[in-house]
Amino acid sequence: MRLAFLGTPEAAVPSLRALVGSGHDVAMVITRPDRKRGRGGQVTPSPVKACAQELGLTIGHRLSDLDDLNVERGVVVAYGRLIPAEVLKRIPMLNVHFSLLPRWRGAAPVERAILAGDVETGVSIMTLDEDLDTGPVHLEKRVEIDAKSLSSLLGELAAIGAHALTEVLDSPELLARPRPQRGEVTFADKLTKEDRHLNPTFSAAQLLRIVQLGQAFAFVGDRRLLVESAAAFRMGQALTVTSERGVAAERASDGVTAGSIALRFGRVLMGAADGAISLDRVRPESAKPMSATSWWSGARFGSDFVQWT
Repeated sequence: MRLAFLGTPEAAVPSLRALVGSGHDVAMVITRPDRKRGRGGQVTPSPVKACAQELGLTIGHRLSDLDDLNVERGVVVAYGRLIPAEVLKRIPMLNVHFSLLPRWRGAAPVERAILAGDVETGVSIMTLDEDLDTGPVHLEKRVEIDAKSLSSLLGELAAIGAHALTEVLDSPELLARPRPQRGEVTFADKLTKEDRHLNPTFSAAQLLRIVQLGQAFAFVGDRRLLVESAAAFRMGQALTVTSERGVAAERASDGVTAGSIALRFGRVLMGAADGAISLDRVRPESAKPMSATSWWSGARFGSDFVQWT
């Protein structure tokens, strides 16, 4: 099938590769313009553009580049802009959307599914219409979220979505008979910096969900602390430790209250509203990532706990 492809981030690359690999004729790739990325501020292409260059495909940066293009369909994967109705009237388009529609329509479906504590998410191959993610669904694939990081979950969804996309395009039945969306509609607004700000009034489960997103942070005093990984910890659970005299004893994680961080039995515990989480990897402000225990030892707070906000 002769196609146009619209996409920008790394999550769209597997779909582009799958289309070319399965023999479809990708006549044009539309992606967002090059921009400054990284600390050096070097202008670099989007991941989709870099892939298209590698594959020797024609590249455009404007929707108007589709005006004189003769294609049967378009494929949209995280392009980053709404497609105008006049374009959709001329070129019917499939969208690889990373959610179980109609749950989490919008810009950040995977992030919102994690924050909401959803048990599962998935991929919906849908036909685009002029409204936001309201079109009928050709195929749906489900994925358990578990404790997967955002980047890991996105990678899994991108791979599954690429396979589902080619399955739809290669099946006249799936392509011709999409079903209307059914269920409760929720919207996935784009995340702000505050969505990644850990808060001592949150439950331990919610703190861990924020850590799953990546770039989670809190303030210890006036210094920002990034929390790169953490694990669940049940307050009051018995821990077996060995004293200086070699005697095994059981102690509980007493004294780690909401808004405090303390070292208890070799673990750095962050107190939440209903318990605590165990910090694993952190990155202090203006420093490299390190284990939480290394950070605690080097900080020399002068007491057995410190407050965080």
